[in-house]
Amino acid sequence: MGARTGKEYIEGLKAAKNNVWIHGERVEDVTTHPALKNVVQSMSKLMDMQHEKPDKMLYTSPTSGDQVGLSFIAPKTKEDLVKRSGMFTEWARHTGGMMGRTPDYLNTSVMAFGTAEKFFAEADPMFGENVRNYYDYCRENDVTLTHTLIHPQVNRSKMQHEQKDPGISAHIVEKNKDGIVVNGARLLATQGGITDEIVVFPSTLNKASTNDDPYAMAFAIPNNTKGLKFVSRESFDVGRNQWDHPLSSRFEESDAIVIFDNVLVPWDRVFVAGSSDICNRTYVETNAMVHMTHQVIAKNTAKTEFVLGVILSMIDAIGIERFQHVKEKASEVMVILETMRSHLFRAEQNASTDKYGNMTPDFAPLNAARNWYPKVYQRMVEIVRILGASGLMGTPTQDDFTSEEIGEFVHRYTQGGQIDGYEKVQLFRLAWDLSLSSFGGRQALYEYYFFGDPIRMSNVYYDVYNKDPYKEMVKSFLDRVKPTTAQNVNV
Repeated sequence: MGARTGKEYIEGLKAAKNNVWIHGERVEDVTTHPALKNVVQSMSKLMDMQHEKPDKMLYTSPTSGDQVGLSFIAPKTKEDLVKRSGMFTEWARHTGGMMGRTPDYLNTSVMAFGTAEKFFAEADPMFGENVRNYYDYCRENDVTLTHTLIHPQVNRSKMQHEQKDPGISAHIVEKNKDGIVVNGARLLATQGGITDEIVVFPSTLNKASTNDDPYAMAFAIPNNTKGLKFVSRESFDVGRNQWDHPLSSRFEESDAIVIFDNVLVPWDRVFVAGSSDICNRTYVETNAMVHMTHQVIAKNTAKTEFVLGVILSMIDAIGIERFQHVKEKASEVMVILETMRSHLFRAEQNASTDKYGNMTPDFAPLNAARNWYPKVYQRMVEIVRILGASGLMGTPTQDDFTSEEIGEFVHRYTQGGQIDGYEKVQLFRLAWDLSLSSFGGRQALYEYYFFGDPIRMSNVYYDVYNKDPYKEMVKSFLDRVKPTTAQNVNV
């Protein structure tokens, strides 16, 4: 089959009839529902882009010979990595980096798992075969994925088996000849209702003990599997046009609680079944984290480009470039952008082949970037708010401009120093949707917790960082100090 078109993606969603709920009601068709139809169209456009730019976004499948998505590639050279990140960037620039779960993100993890079949086979050779087959299946059929890896937020001070109701978190309740039966809930499936399948992965940060083995699992199933339900939060796409809500009307991905109501997962879709040891080691030993972070840093670099573009456009629009504090704040974002580019470049140029034969980016710069960006993104949107000031509130709608009675006044009284009123308000509505709307607020929260709690991440970063060379450097320096006569005197 190979890479799908947008039309094929939409037809697949219509046929699947995923079990999605919003506002207490079952969604009959996610492709037409007001909360989801616009992001479905955005996803459809991403699929079409693969065919519009095949030299940048597709490659030849090693098994079928079909043209498949480049994000699925098992990279063998540094050139493969650079080309793959170029593909990441194509999609990210199209969305301004505002879609955090474009298909390329999970495609990289499926590739890493699929090529690390020996790791999953440690528990059972069947699991290694399963994960390899699933990678091939996703690549050849251009399967779009959501995923979930977080337990419900009940009592964070306790492990899952210690909870007052240990049945809340999704867990294995039965193993039979057909597969495993899973019951409970998981968080937080972004694009849960508008993708083909869900992959259930271990947490990237939270480690489990053997007491939590029933919760330690990894598998993949279609989103229309019996007993699987997606309970979506309230949509931040409020049904306005793209002029009034330029981001939320296109890229509101939706997030969902995933409920497993005694869901049967066939054995051929199971990768881990009750092994905390395997789950705790998964991301590090398969290098999935490295490849996923490669996509994220490429996406966030494009997102920073977009935010910088908004800031510079606002500066021009209202003529505030001459103020020193304005240049200082814009320069902050410029430095962030160049730093992100440097991290990405170093990761690719210092790449090496891992034990599975994959050319794998240097994780050190990627890890630094993923620890840093959640914090600096908050500063970037703060700068948008500071420079936009009251202009972010003085934003009439498109209907005000077209009104016969007040349109003339709105055009005149909203103009900027270098731009007419219609163009200025359109720009400032974009800045508002980026920094102040419910969509913008979700973006800030999303980036802050993208890989987990930043405080916990920084602690892990500290613990694993190779500190010895730097302490040794200081010790060596102090050892070079020549003793004074007094220091030579024996006391």
